[in-house]
Amino acid sequence: MTEQYEVYAIQYGALGERMASDMMEGGDPHEGPLSISYYVWLCVGREKTFLVDIGISPPVGKRRQRTILRTPMEGLQLMGVEPESIQDIIITHMHYDHVGNFDGFPNARFHLQDSEMAYTTGRHMLDERKRHFFEPDEVCAMVRNIYGNRVVFHDGDDELAPGLSVHHLGGHTAGLQCVRVNTRRGWVVLASDAAHLYAHLERRMVFPNYFDPQAVLAGYDRVAELADSWDHIIPGHDPKVMENYPAKSSDLEGIVVRLD
Repeated sequence: MTEQYEVYAIQYGALGERMASDMMEGGDPHEGPLSISYYVWLCVGREKTFLVDIGISPPVGKRRQRTILRTPMEGLQLMGVEPESIQDIIITHMHYDHVGNFDGFPNARFHLQDSEMAYTTGRHMLDERKRHFFEPDEVCAMVRNIYGNRVVFHDGDDELAPGLSVHHLGGHTAGLQCVRVNTRRGWVVLASDAAHLYAHLERRMVFPNYFDPQAVLAGYDRVAELADSWDHIIPGHDPKVMENYPAKSSDLEGIVVRLD
């Protein structure tokens, strides 16, 4: 039987208000403000648990002027989950806000697209506009994890366990992948940065930082195919996620919501 997972969004950080033109290519500079929230996601099954992304490290957050409300590790501990217990982490892509706390998960292996590793270590990083969103130390940390046999590479779509799969989309980065999860309410897609905000999907507008804008638009169609409905798509950075879904418990209000 296909496993059903409990799925949680854990908010660990925030970015202040921005105008629409800062968030969407072609957006109205008079429209806004729009805000950004930072999440990691936890998928809990009967047999296996997967963490999706590992967030911004506090030093990088401070340097880049992002508000760190708590580390992802602290967010997990508030749920009663010790970071040392996490064995499988899906890295949707290697931007600094998704891959910054390797040391917090000493027993995990990392699931990554082949094309993302090639992208972050290849010729595209000669472009300052693209490499701005990566941290060299974190790219090097992933290389060290490869040499430590702690990276599982995927080439396109792949099932990691019954009821949970990764799907290569590209667009935002060359190797961006989303996560499809079977839940009690159906198939949920953790879009990550395939769609930063609900508004990106609704308006079919592109976040200004991208590798291939046409692939971004194709990604909107792909996540819609993978999810049971538009309401089953979870954007990567929308504060509305915390409003649209119930808190895991009263003491985790504003910190953890249940997406399944």
